[in-house]
Amino acid sequence: MHILLVEDDAAIGTSVRDGLVEYGYTVDWARTGAEALEAKTADLVLLDLGLPDMDGRDVCRRLRERSDVRIVMLTARGDELDRVLGLELGADDYVTKPFGFRELVARIRAVQRRRAGATGSRAVPGDDTLTFGPLAVDQRTRRALVDGTEIHLTVKEFDLLAYLATDAGAVCTRTDILERVWDSNWFGSTKTIDAHVTALRRKLGPGVQIVAVRGIGYRLEH
Repeated sequence: MHILLVEDDAAIGTSVRDGLVEYGYTVDWARTGAEALEAKTADLVLLDLGLPDMDGRDVCRRLRERSDVRIVMLTARGDELDRVLGLELGADDYVTKPFGFRELVARIRAVQRRRAGATGSRAVPGDDTLTFGPLAVDQRTRRALVDGTEIHLTVKEFDLLAYLATDAGAVCTRTDILERVWDSNWFGSTKTIDAHVTALRRKLGPGVQIVAVRGIGYRLEH
């Protein structure tokens, strides 16, 4: 697997690059946003948000506009809004600094599993599948398909879609979504739901709709 590491901090960059090479990855290292945008195509981008020449979120947006490359953000910003904006711009996952190297590798592998297979490949749902119109959500294999074509989701995107599909057509309240998809001790902003819904709508296409019910929550329609 070919990884593009975008990191301006020499100490962090050296440590991450050397560690990934030991795990068998091929790594190119860009130290600025401009270098990242000019780099050759990679399978996955580890993207630091705090770059010296431009905002990492702008790099993410521009990468996403031209390709479906997997993007994992590396950020020292603990603010939830930064993470939400990153996901809304198309990042597959994020890791907050400081992070353990094992956690980073685990996140990379998780993104690999979720995005395995060629884009547009067709798959067959398993037995533990929720169906609603053209949508099939296989909870055993954690695959989501629209008209038999797999769509690639982040962990929370899949969990949110699966929860909505458990009672498709019914309204799921924002409170219930936070408790079931996140957890009962979640104290962050509910804007994270909106960001994930926006990402899901983009990936599901027009055949499956997530409809907002004003002041209450969301429901699936087709």
